[in-house]
Amino acid sequence: MTPLNKTRTLPSSGAPWGKGEQRSLRTDNPAAAKVLRNTYALLSMTLLFSAGVASAGVAFGWASPGLVVTLAGYFGLLFAVHKLQNSGWAIPAVFALTGFMGYTLGPMLAATLALPGGAQTIVTALGATGATFLALSTYVLTTRKDFSFMGGFLFAGMVVALVLALGAVFFEMPALGLAVSGLVALLSVGLILFETSRIVNGGETNYVMATVGLFVSVFNLFVSLLSLLGVGGND
Repeated sequence: MTPLNKTRTLPSSGAPWGKGEQRSLRTDNPAAAKVLRNTYALLSMTLLFSAGVASAGVAFGWASPGLVVTLAGYFGLLFAVHKLQNSGWAIPAVFALTGFMGYTLGPMLAATLALPGGAQTIVTALGATGATFLALSTYVLTTRKDFSFMGGFLFAGMVVALVLALGAVFFEMPALGLAVSGLVALLSVGLILFETSRIVNGGETNYVMATVGLFVSVFNLFVSLLSLLGVGGND
């Protein structure tokens, strides 16, 4: 398989960067526009693939992989994508990761469908996720605002959310779990802004990693909204 080359960010004039010159790309810059197009194309395919795997899980009644397998599979495949991001194996690794995440989503969808109004809950969460992603992406692409300053805060927030989520599972605290869902939903909104602005402003030049970042944020937003909307029929 042929290597995946990273798109290099160069000034529009083709001259070397001057001292103190701001390395900011606009979406009308060919390099940034190419990364953006490739990212959205791959993101669309991975979302459809993940949805297909999740639907198969519901149709065939696949069992939940459990917490340990879920965490090991997610972080293991994420590490593989990171290591292979510049090779021809990057795309298969991305589909392996997103397919696995779809597999973990299947049992959750099946459980939601078993609740009163479960199908409506899924449709509502899906619609809200899509509308939120579209609105946030449009805002960043229109204003071209730089949200890179949020990176440290968002990373720390996700670490805290993961610790709290594990605590909610081990100590069987449903109320804490719902609070974590709300926190993750807010953090996912921030991460969509952060990831999109990095593409627009040249902070991310590898569309494979950009796709993974946006996919995980959209996935977490959907799962969080699904949990919050399904609280009425869930114990």
